[in-house]
Amino acid sequence: MLGGRWVMKVGLLSGLLVMAFMAQAEECPDWPQEQLALETQALTEHIEVWDRAYHDGGESLVADELYDQALARLESWQACLGDTTPHRPLTRVSSSDGTRAHPAAQRGLNKADDEGVRRFTSRREDLWIQPKVDGVAVTLRYVDGELVEAVSRGDGERGQDWTARARQLPAIPNTLPEPISALLQGELYWRMEEHIQARSPSSGARGAVAGAMAQSSPEAATLERIGLFVWGWPDGPNDMESRLAQLSALGFDSADYTYPLDDRRDATYWRDSWFNGPLPFATDGVVIKQAERPGVRRWSSSPPEWAIAWKYPAQQALAEVRGIEFRVGRTGRVTPLVWLNPVVLEGRRISRVSLGSLDRWESLDVRPGDQVAITLAGLTIPQLSEVVWHTQERSPLSPPLPQRYHLLSCFELTPGCESQLLARLSYLGEQLAMQGIGEGTWQALMEAGVVTQLLDWLDVEPRQLQQAYGIGEATAASLTEQFQVARSQPFSAWLRALGAPPGSEAVRGEWYELASYQREQWQAVPGVGPVRAEALVAFFSHPEVQRMAAQLNQAGVAGF
Repeated sequence: MLGGRWVMKVGLLSGLLVMAFMAQAEECPDWPQEQLALETQALTEHIEVWDRAYHDGGESLVADELYDQALARLESWQACLGDTTPHRPLTRVSSSDGTRAHPAAQRGLNKADDEGVRRFTSRREDLWIQPKVDGVAVTLRYVDGELVEAVSRGDGERGQDWTARARQLPAIPNTLPEPISALLQGELYWRMEEHIQARSPSSGARGAVAGAMAQSSPEAATLERIGLFVWGWPDGPNDMESRLAQLSALGFDSADYTYPLDDRRDATYWRDSWFNGPLPFATDGVVIKQAERPGVRRWSSSPPEWAIAWKYPAQQALAEVRGIEFRVGRTGRVTPLVWLNPVVLEGRRISRVSLGSLDRWESLDVRPGDQVAITLAGLTIPQLSEVVWHTQERSPLSPPLPQRYHLLSCFELTPGCESQLLARLSYLGEQLAMQGIGEGTWQALMEAGVVTQLLDWLDVEPRQLQQAYGIGEATAASLTEQFQVARSQPFSAWLRALGAPPGSEAVRGEWYELASYQREQWQAVPGVGPVRAEALVAFFSHPEVQRMAAQLNQAGVAGF
């Protein structure tokens, strides 16, 4: 939640902030029941559209991790409405119409964080690790060495009959080298060359496999791109070494990606290695499992206690928009800021992102309540990459008119100028090397009416400073000292502080000399072209700027 300081800021900047904040949900959205039902139905329809595109044409309209988060959100909203019936995706879990029962349930795994992994590994022995291949799960049944059945994961209990398609895949042997009966569980994946998950998190590999399996007549080249990683053998040998040895003898590469955990190479070692190293498939984490597990007859589709998934850090997060702030910067540029219900990416808590320009905000049409995808550019800068879906309740927003703001607007606190003046004061404090005076201090002084023009602070008294929120006697004395020190800053620093366009610092002379320059004289200055020259003439001839120059002259500031 935003603190008291932000509440003050909303009060101050009410002319430019259009927050219309949606309340941050702890468990259920703070919406009327009717709106929650409307939004839940809309999300259900969105997911159905994604599912059908995924199933019918192999087209992934949304990244897999965003889909998973959207599905979790839908189930949460359904629970808030008292509906505990889960959404059954068409192909994100392999397009099940419930046509065949699994010989052994395809079990989902409990997800663990770092601490959960530590607890799990500290209480168990004979642990092994595998990459969590990002593909489409399948169960294969062999009788006397012949493939007799292939079933998609479906809902874990029942899946779609994939037998005919499985027999077309070069990666799945129709006949085993030995005439044994076996029940194998694995992942169909999209073959990739030297794929490094950390560099290419959104490969679309899962969607490619699902699409190929759904097509009526895929090309041979498409079928050859599908690989198989066998990660389970429910009715196989009890000990892991024997299982892996027999799988290798049968022609499967499970042993190449299944390793015991020990003190030298623990779960963190393998997780980091597979995340940052080349693999022939996409992955989204690792699976840690005991070698010993219950027999096939005792298996159900509920998550087992003997295995967990440790997923990689999310590369994208689904976030709900709380509000939109239109911030006017020092030069008059209007920048939309999107405030979010906080999400965590790469260990960073993200609560707002910049859209950069009004044009981008208009093209995305972001409103409070929308669900958006957040990524980290270069692993450092949060960005809004797309609107995943729009809320049904569209809050009206009134952004500021960009033509009203420019390099020479808002030197004074008038309606609509709060944001730009605040930016001007913050920049001025930086250029004049004021220590301990940032945006919060200037904001408090503006709120109290102590500073309503760019240079009001020159003549302010300590007792006046104490009228501002959070400023006591000691702070007022410190501010007064910084204000006095700022007076002695060089003329070039003052030009920057007032907002003079670049180029003025290249001319030797005092204010009256620079103010007399014409466009041709400015163009003779190295690095100053026609546009910059016009901006310099406009700055030095502007009435407000000339008034401030006179004020600085009276205050005894050098150069004025």
